[in-house]
Amino acid sequence: IGLTEESAKDIALASNTTTPVDSRSKVNARGDYKFIKQYLVQLERAEDRKFRIAYYQNQSGAPRNAQCNVTHLLKLLYCLDRNKYNPDGNKRTKHPVGMSLPSNITDAERERLTALLPLLSQALWIEQRLYEIIQEHISSPRRKGSNDLASIDIRKTTLLPDSKYSFGFGAPTDLALPIIASYRVFLDKDYKWILPFNEFAENFLQHLWNNYFRKYLVSEKTAGNTVGTKISRNQEIWESLYISAQSYLNSSLVKMINSSKSEEPYVTQGANNLGKGKRGELNATTGN
Repeated sequence: IGLTEESAKDIALASNTTTPVDSRSKVNARGDYKFIKQYLVQLERAEDRKFRIAYYQNQSGAPRNAQCNVTHLLKLLYCLDRNKYNPDGNKRTKHPVGMSLPSNITDAERERLTALLPLLSQALWIEQRLYEIIQEHISSPRRKGSNDLASIDIRKTTLLPDSKYSFGFGAPTDLALPIIASYRVFLDKDYKWILPFNEFAENFLQHLWNNYFRKYLVSEKTAGNTVGTKISRNQEIWESLYISAQSYLNSSLVKMINSSKSEEPYVTQGANNLGKGKRGELNATTGN
């Protein structure tokens, strides 16, 4: 009947269970994730990487890690939607805290997500790099075998959507979302980076980790608040990171302006000297 053996197994398993069908499976059955699948295929070819994403329940070969769920990819994109989540323009949805994903992707929603899809690579990089920093933190000689970060479980492992990256600790699905969401400050209304991403991304992430996020996770662990979902839904950390991003962007722009101003005298002086040289050559030629 045209089914692959793998598809037949999935259908048979789904038909012989009393487990309710989750909304992700329903969305996938309608074909609403098709545009995401097509984009990931293109990304795999362009970047020579392989994604393992679960689009529906009991999907053969799909990782069990929540970070490899298609809904996680959607959350990464929503976090960078500076038009929808804008504290300056909309008080009701200041930050994508505890966001609920739509059970039906409309044409308008698909259009918006399609505009955000080019940012997926950067969102995945931020998450991966944050996990690398956490891995370095809990593996340092002073802390090896112990953990002072809330919501991090050193008895588990985490696999990210790009299956090359596996980490020796467990983390809640939404751990990186407040960090990723702060990066939307650096986007314009057309979802283009105001500054070149490769030039500021690493330094800004280190800035957030050292000055805010690490201290926040340590303080939460000290207070006994270790449930990851509660931590990621704390409005205060989303607000703090967003304000920090605004300050970081403003200082970066000021440095750029001052740098361009300091170069102007040298450019002007060079142009004047060049003009004098040209006039001298002209005088010598004309005999004046």
